[in-house]
Amino acid sequence: MGDSVELNRLASAIGLSAAETKKILDRLKEKYNRPESGIRLLELDSSYQLCTKKQYYGNLIILAKQPKKPQLTDVVMETLSIIAYKQPVTKAEIEKIRGVSSEHAINKLLEYELIQELGRLNIPGRPILFGTTEKFLRCFGVESTDELPVLDEVQIEDFKAEAEAELDVHVDV
Repeated sequence: MGDSVELNRLASAIGLSAAETKKILDRLKEKYNRPESGIRLLELDSSYQLCTKKQYYGNLIILAKQPKKPQLTDVVMETLSIIAYKQPVTKAEIEKIRGVSSEHAINKLLEYELIQELGRLNIPGRPILFGTTEKFLRCFGVESTDELPVLDEVQIEDFKAEAEAELDVHVDV
C-alpha cells in the first residue's frame, strides 16, 4: 500500500483477532529477517509495513529508472488504430475520422515511439504524414501491418449503426 497499516485493519481484512494477527506478523518478521530475504516487516506504533532491506536500495533505484510500459487510453488506442490502418495519414485525416482534436494522442504515440513522422504531404501547408514504427509491430506481436485483423463487412455495418445511434443520443440530449 505504500504506507504502514494498523494492526486492527490488518486483522479485520483477514478476519482474525488482533492477537492472532499479531502472532502471524511476528512469524513473518522472523521469516523476513533471514539473510536470504530482500524485504523486512517494520512495526511502527502498532502499524506494519513491508519494506526493502537497506542493502537492496541500489537495486530498487535501477528498477525505478527502467522505462515503464506505456498505458494506452481508449483515445490513444483509437488514434493508433486509425494510423495503423490508414498510414501514411495526416493529423487532419485522423481528426476527420475521430471528429475531435487528436493532438494529445498523437504526441503520446510519438513519445511512446509507436508512431513516427514519415514525411510531408505535397499539398499547401505540407502536413506531416504519420505511420507506425517497428516498436509498434513488436508491442502488438505482428511482423507487418498486413497481419493486423481485418473487419468483415457485417462488423463494419454494426459499428456504423452503433456510431449513428450514439450520435442520435448526443443530439437528443
